[in-house]
Amino acid sequence: MTPIDPALLRTLPLPDHDSGESKAARGAILAVGGSLGVPGAILLTAVAALRAGAGKLQIATCASMGPQLGLLVPEALVVRLTETPAGGIDPAAAGLDERLAAADAVVVGPGMDADAPALVAAVLAHRARPPLVIDAGGLRDLGAEGVRARGGCVLTPDGDEAERLTGAAREAVLDEPERVARDAAARFGAVVALKGGSTVVAAPDGRTFRYAGGGVGLATSGSGDTLAGIVGGLLARGAEPLTATLWGVWLHGEAGRRLAARHGRLGFLARELLAEVPRAMHEVSAGGG
Repeated sequence: MTPIDPALLRTLPLPDHDSGESKAARGAILAVGGSLGVPGAILLTAVAALRAGAGKLQIATCASMGPQLGLLVPEALVVRLTETPAGGIDPAAAGLDERLAAADAVVVGPGMDADAPALVAAVLAHRARPPLVIDAGGLRDLGAEGVRARGGCVLTPDGDEAERLTGAAREAVLDEPERVARDAAARFGAVVALKGGSTVVAAPDGRTFRYAGGGVGLATSGSGDTLAGIVGGLLARGAEPLTATLWGVWLHGEAGRRLAARHGRLGFLARELLAEVPRAMHEVSAGGG
């Protein structure tokens, strides 16, 4: 497999943005997710997208969470969606269609509950659906539904989610992550980032890549939500799905490496990763790293 490192990333440059460009030129990201039980996941995803350079942020979440998220992320426009009695987003909630049509990229799934599959299916079927990252709860039952994502889709499963997504045995996910990721990419027609001690990225055409850095500290609550947001932010800026995923995996891992060097291997928080992203991205883009 091709290693994911600065040398590779410099062959896949991110979209350049002139100093005079407006925020709209850097893309609008729509983060869809959250539930009353896990209200913070979509916050991590949303802020990560801005840290990756997206220009405009919208968060679509449960109606009762809207005011709190709006205060916590004052940079965002918050879309309050009807919620289910269990405290999740109602899959039939009004107001999501127009936001999808106006977005340059979407992340769906962080913090979502059992109602996620129906909402993800609706997003996938949307006629104007922009490039899409499906993460966490959004991956629930995706394999069972037989969905094939049309172009511009990224799936970001961890080991447990990969088992459910592909039907592969746990041993296969642990021992043959390249094969599992490659099979999932071919099956769903999507770029797949299979997260683990080493993260494997597979493209639908069979190419595979591995990132072995980052460290054990990245295995912490909310870490995957931040990765999904970074990839989504890069998609919003105009990066191709594979490029956005490779950069996102490296930036996420490099942020963990830098925190571990300062604070120790364990104990840093997912939200602390986010402030590391802009400088790491700048250094590689400028030829360093």
